[in-house]
Amino acid sequence: MAKIRHQRCPNCGSLDTKKNGHHRGYTRYYCKSCKHYFTDRRSHISERNMSIWFERWVCGKQSIEQLARDSQYSTRSLLRYFHRMLPRCPEWQMQRRDKVNLMIDGTYFTNEVCLILYRDYRYRVTQLYRFTKTESLREIKEDLQNILNLHIQIESVTCDGAANIIRAVREVCPEAILQRCTFHVAHQVGLWLTKKPKSEAARELLELSKLLAKIQTQPDAQLWMRAFIDWYHKYEAFINEKSYDEESGRWWYKHKLLHRSTTHIKRAIPYLFNYTRYPNIPKTSNSIESFFGHLKDVQRLHRGLSREHFINFIKWYLFFQSNKDKLKQKQEEL
Repeated sequence: MAKIRHQRCPNCGSLDTKKNGHHRGYTRYYCKSCKHYFTDRRSHISERNMSIWFERWVCGKQSIEQLARDSQYSTRSLLRYFHRMLPRCPEWQMQRRDKVNLMIDGTYFTNEVCLILYRDYRYRVTQLYRFTKTESLREIKEDLQNILNLHIQIESVTCDGAANIIRAVREVCPEAILQRCTFHVAHQVGLWLTKKPKSEAARELLELSKLLAKIQTQPDAQLWMRAFIDWYHKYEAFINEKSYDEESGRWWYKHKLLHRSTTHIKRAIPYLFNYTRYPNIPKTSNSIESFFGHLKDVQRLHRGLSREHFINFIKWYLFFQSNKDKLKQKQEEL
């Protein structure tokens, strides 16, 4: 039995349509879902129908075979259209704001591509992105300057503590408030000390680092600081204890991971609790990490793309997500 292919409604995308006579020599169709009438043999309808599946391919978690089954197009037709669309990504436009609270972070892919995102925490939108090989100081400074050139005030920057990001912010927009991601600080300390440290000092520091996630107010931050200072004075000699290595002829910290964790926290403290004084500042960059996680989940379904197609795929993903973010923002304003 031949497979019946239904015309897709250009208004709602439904396949629940039926023929309904003719109009000016073309077959007329009626959509049962949205009560919309349309005719076939219009090229923009076919283009719009295919674009629906292109967006699902980029943002969804369906394979090309699943899309072909649902759309009733062949896999070859879909792939031809998708590869034709990939290089046509619209030019990125930054959204104009009076001020932004940025979250900056980069993620690396297996094909030596690094994606750096600049997301506005307040409106949950991506202001800018860059493809590069590494999070270099020059490129981050250039991106921050481009944002400032649009007369957008950078009120704050939340990051995971990357040295180049902190230095770029200090040089380009020194008036911006820096906030270290409290989750990254606690997570890094947990990796170095492990879940079950052997020394009493390490166990107490691990418990202190876990409390960072619960700090919400300035009094909480002051109590935590007092506890950390007391802990450091109590174990200072133990933390800084050294041993001599005869082979290398050098002195080494005997408890190097504990010393490294302590130094990590001490360097982060100046930027650790700014969010308690300014409620618009995010205390973590978890939302941008979640964004990266979803992007990589989708990208894994389309392994095998060339480097050029891979970069264009991510550009389209960012474009579609930006449109969704704008729509959510408008709905919240209403």
